Amino acid sequence: MASAHKSDDLAPGNETVFTVNDYYDGPLKGIANFQGKPHFYERIFDSASDDYSDMYRLTPIDEPTFRLAMEDWEIWCRWEVAFHTGKAKSESHPALPQDAVRHEELNISSTGRCRVVPRQSFKQGSFPFWENQRCLVARESSK
Repeated sequence: MASAHKSDDLAPGNETVFTVNDYYDGPLKGIANFQGKPHFYERIFDSASDDYSDMYRLTPIDEPTFRLAMEDWEIWCRWEVAFHTGKAKSESHPALPQDAVRHEELNISSTGRCRVVPRQSFKQGSFPFWENQRCLVARESSK
């Protein structure tokens, strides 16, 4: 399934961002490609400036974890469409009633899988492109 992670239509040096699971003035956590492979990303907090930096820690994730995360992302996307079309209330966030049980199952099974692991975190990057509150691509930083 490696081809599912390809970013052939992106400019060189850019990668696909699959999910944005936490957001504050830009993406904080989620899953994005790095060198064509999915990684969990987490924005680095700069204690000196008491704010988030523009850099991210990346930790590789395996294919089963990626598939679970994408299933959960699809659940959230269905909720978002329903919410913005008036078919769901904010109280049901982040899943529609028919998806709520599966969403919880996915959260339980992915606990500990989708996080930065300091010993495995090997790369930092930034998100220079952001449009309409939708992450388009992630650009890798210099090695």
